Amino acid sequence: MLALLGVATLMLVAGAPWVLPEAAEGTNLKPPENGEVSIIDDSFTLKWNRSGGYFKNVTFSAEYQIPGMGNWRKLLGCQYVTRTECSFSSLHLRSVYENIKLRIRAEKGNSTSQWHEVPPFVPFKKAQIGPPDVRLKAEDKAIIVNISPPGTKDSTMWAMDQVNFLYSLVIWENSSSLEERTESVYSRDKIYRLSPETTYCLKVRAELRSSRKFGVYSPVSCITTTVEHKLPSPENIEISAENQIYVLKWDYTFENMTDMTFQAQWLHAFLKKIPGDHSDKWKQIPNCENVRTTRCVFPQSVFSKGIYSIRVRAADGNTTSLWSEEKKFNTEMQTVIFPPVIHVKFIGEDSLRVSIGAPEESENKSGYQLYPLIYEVVFRENTSNAERRVLEKRTDFTFPNLKPLTVYCVKARALVESNRWNKSSVFSDTVCEETKPGNTSKAWLIAGICTAVFSIVVVIYVVKALLRCVSYVFFPSSKPPSTIDECFSEKPLRNLLLSTSEEQTERCFIIENTSTVTTIEETDQIGEDYKKYSSQTSRDSGNYSNEDENSGSKISEGLLQEEPV
Repeated sequence: MLALLGVATLMLVAGAPWVLPEAAEGTNLKPPENGEVSIIDDSFTLKWNRSGGYFKNVTFSAEYQIPGMGNWRKLLGCQYVTRTECSFSSLHLRSVYENIKLRIRAEKGNSTSQWHEVPPFVPFKKAQIGPPDVRLKAEDKAIIVNISPPGTKDSTMWAMDQVNFLYSLVIWENSSSLEERTESVYSRDKIYRLSPETTYCLKVRAELRSSRKFGVYSPVSCITTTVEHKLPSPENIEISAENQIYVLKWDYTFENMTDMTFQAQWLHAFLKKIPGDHSDKWKQIPNCENVRTTRCVFPQSVFSKGIYSIRVRAADGNTTSLWSEEKKFNTEMQTVIFPPVIHVKFIGEDSLRVSIGAPEESENKSGYQLYPLIYEVVFRENTSNAERRVLEKRTDFTFPNLKPLTVYCVKARALVESNRWNKSSVFSDTVCEETKPGNTSKAWLIAGICTAVFSIVVVIYVVKALLRCVSYVFFPSSKPPSTIDECFSEKPLRNLLLSTSEEQTERCFIIENTSTVTTIEETDQIGEDYKKYSSQTSRDSGNYSNEDENSGSKISEGLLQEEPV
């Protein structure tokens, strides 16, 4: 009996380890680890890892939460799954730009683990572009490619980007996979410059360059080109603008060109971005139908502002060639920008005003008026090769602080203000103008005038002094010297010399006896006395006073002698 009890006890003890772990599973479940979401187009997949050992009958469930939603909700497609991943593509999102939160836990019976939260994500940022669907059609020297955008027809993820997809195509000859060629194509496009009867393989991937998203390549597709066509297609299409017309040219080589005619068509380039067949949207170019030359001319009014595709084909009676390689034509690139007209005028003393106007040729040109222009102005001194270049959006501006009395030259050209393409006019005619005298020149001018006036006065004074000296030396004055003039300071004698019209009367007294006095009045002519005086003076001016006294005594004596009569 005791033996049986011992055996039973040993069996219970030995069986205990198989029972205890199972009981622990229900109470100590560990949460999942490393939860991660992957999105390709509209397919959402949640993946995670188990934590701890393997447990039987353990399932996993997930919940999600969107901003504005108070409670967590069950994630459809991810409830009680036995694997470590689930798909929840059926989740209806209000926007692919919302921030989504996910959490996941392990479950067994009535026991659950703690929640494991997955890092929040924005579906559009998390999504990857899947491979597009590619269909091919062969020609003799080209392959027509039809590409369906990634995702489903009613895709939520790429609903706003269906027309923004660009496609990168890699093509190579099946016999030589080393010679690959990569091209950017639209959803419906052609791959040109191939060889007839040759098998080519290609793969395509979609891109959203604005979002920096690059998809995965499609499966490789192969196709063989057809036998070379009887009539070759035109080549090297070119289009150029001249005045108000477009000139379309192409090359064509064929043995018999006598009955050959050509036809040209155009298509809006934006239609190529829209998935689908747009072969019925091509339109005939006026004046380019059934032409017999390798060129045609049509008015610019045929095309409004935009980008177009041009194609040409040849015809010989009822036989036509395949369409040529399509030529992209941008009207902006073909717009002729005429050089501006500039006017130069000096304002003040040291500032040059430049005015820019549109040329007469551009008045009817929509290109000159529709596109924003900037102006490159080249400014320099006429005697110098050093140029100063400035860019101006204004049509009226000023160059200040210039040198006075200096010739400056200006020329300008118009540039189209666009980051998409570079186009400009030729430079205008050079206009030159000389600056006016500055304040410094005026000061020098005034100083020069004052100096000249002062110099003239000095010269006149010096010349006058020299003439006076010459006149004194070679032409002496008849006026008596000052020593003689002093002698005539007495009034009677001075009056004698100065008064020529008056007569002087002297009273003379003859004394015969002391008792008898006879008065005689004698009148002398002043002129005769003046002559005698002058002659005596010229002989001997020093003895004038003595002779005068002697003459007076002689007169008295004569009168005394004549008294008896």
